[in-house]
Amino acid sequence: MADSSIQSIVISAPVDRVAGVICDFARYPEWTDAVRSVEVLEEYEDGYASQVRFVIDAGVLADEYTLVYEYAEDISRIEWHLAAASRMQQAQNGSYDIGDNGDGTSTVTYTLEVELKVGMLGMFRRKAEKMIMDTALKQLKRRVESLGATD
Repeated sequence: MADSSIQSIVISAPVDRVAGVICDFARYPEWTDAVRSVEVLEEYEDGYASQVRFVIDAGVLADEYTLVYEYAEDISRIEWHLAAASRMQQAQNGSYDIGDNGDGTSTVTYTLEVELKVGMLGMFRRKAEKMIMDTALKQLKRRVESLGATD
């Protein structure tokens, strides 16, 4: 498996609001540029998605894949892995860790490992991962903060 890439961002919202946006998979196409469609395939008894199919188009990377999700009891950690190899990916593991900063803000730490089926030099892979993660975290921050405390 490839090395993990890790990035964090501070979001002006409590943990539960951040987790709510992350877990609302059906709305990802509304606020995530690369996501074309999302379908929740299976749910746990508590209503959280256990398997989610994504169709993405990020220019040079277009793919369709299914992720299997697991959640911490307090939803402070959301983690996933690729259910089966896709056209572009051999493996994917990731997580969001959401920490309460005690001042109404949360720190979201995004960890991602992707093993592509096509070879890519390490420096190019790391640059691509950084760009993907930067974009994902900025879009998450914008979405959560735009919802406000009443939504």
